[in-house]
Amino acid sequence: MNNKAVIAMSGGVDSSVAAYLMKQRGFDCIGVTMKLFANEDIGISREHSCCSLDDVEDARSVAYSLDMPYYVFNFSDRFETDVIDRFINAYENGITPNPCIDCNRYLKFDKLYMRAKELDRDYVVTGHYARVEKDGNGRFLLKKALDDTKDQSYVLYCLTQEQLSHTIFPLGEMRKSQAREIAESQGFINARKADSQDICFVQNGSYADFIEQYTGKNYPDGDFLDKDGNVIGRHKGVIRYTVGQRKGLGISAPEPLYVKAVNPVSNTVTLSYNDWLYSSIVKAGDINLISVPEIKGEMRVKAKVRYRHTEQWATVTQNGDTITAVFDEPQRAVTCGQALVLYDGDTVVGGGTIIEVE
Repeated sequence: MNNKAVIAMSGGVDSSVAAYLMKQRGFDCIGVTMKLFANEDIGISREHSCCSLDDVEDARSVAYSLDMPYYVFNFSDRFETDVIDRFINAYENGITPNPCIDCNRYLKFDKLYMRAKELDRDYVVTGHYARVEKDGNGRFLLKKALDDTKDQSYVLYCLTQEQLSHTIFPLGEMRKSQAREIAESQGFINARKADSQDICFVQNGSYADFIEQYTGKNYPDGDFLDKDGNVIGRHKGVIRYTVGQRKGLGISAPEPLYVKAVNPVSNTVTLSYNDWLYSSIVKAGDINLISVPEIKGEMRVKAKVRYRHTEQWATVTQNGDTITAVFDEPQRAVTCGQALVLYDGDTVVGGGTIIEVE
C-alpha cells in the first residue's frame, strides 16, 4: 500500500486533528468535505448543519494551514437515497432508524472509499473515536476507543474487512480533551467549536417536522390503544412516536405511560406502563461480522441495542443472515430499526439491524 490518504473533514475539531496527526506520520494527505445536501432544500439554516458553508470554510482553513490540498465532493444524490429516504421510510413504517450508521455505511466508507481508490489513495481517515487493529490470523478488528465517553464503534459495525484494511482512526488512542489541546496548539480556527448535533439534516431536533416539511405529507391523527386494544386517546400521526417515548403523549393515567408499539397499517400507537417495555430476545438481520467470519453455536457477548445503551450480557446465535441475542436480563424499549451490536471485551464482534423483539 502507499502512504496516500483522504481525510474526511467535516469542519469540526476531530477530523481536523485527524488530518494533523496523519501529516505528522508522514502521509501524503488531501482533505475532503462531502457535500451531502443543500441546506435550503431541507429547511436548515447554515449555523445548525455539518454541511454548512461555515463548516466548509473551517475545513478549508485547517487544510490550508497544514499545506494540504482540499476538495468538496458532491454526494448529495447518494445521501438523499441512502440516508434521508431511508430515515423517512423507517418512521413511516413504525421503525426507529439510525441515520449516522447509514451515512457511515453508504457515504464515508463506500462512496468516499471508492472515490479515494479512483484518486490512488489507499486510506480513508476520519475523526471517529475507534481503533482498527490486526489479529494474529491477519483479520482486521474494530475496537472501542480509549476514551469510552466518546467511543463510536457502535455506529461503525458495518465496516467490512476490505474497508477496515483501508481505514485509519487517528483519534482512537486519545481523549477528546487531548484532541482540543492539539487543535489549540496548532491554532486551528475550530479548536473550541461545539460538537455537531446527532442528526445533521434535522433542525432543532424535531425530526417529525422535518419529515412533514421534506415530504409535503400530512400524517393523520389516529387512536392511542392500551395493551388490551382499548382506545384511550388520539395521537398526532405515527411518525411522531417511537418505542419507549413518554413525552408528548397527552394522556392522563395513574402511572406514566410509554409507547410500546407503533402500527402504521392501522394508524395506531399502543401505550403501556413501564413494566411492559422489557424484552429478552432480540433478532437482527442484514448482519455484518467483523472479528469472526461466522458465529458457530452459542457465543457469549455483551450487546448494545442503541448508541447510548450500556452493553449487557447476552448469548447470541446465528442463522444465515440473522443473529438472535438472548439477554441475561430483560432490556428496556428495544426498538426495530436500531442496531444490535455485539462486543467481546473492547472488540466489536459484529452487528445487524433489529427486525424483531420478543
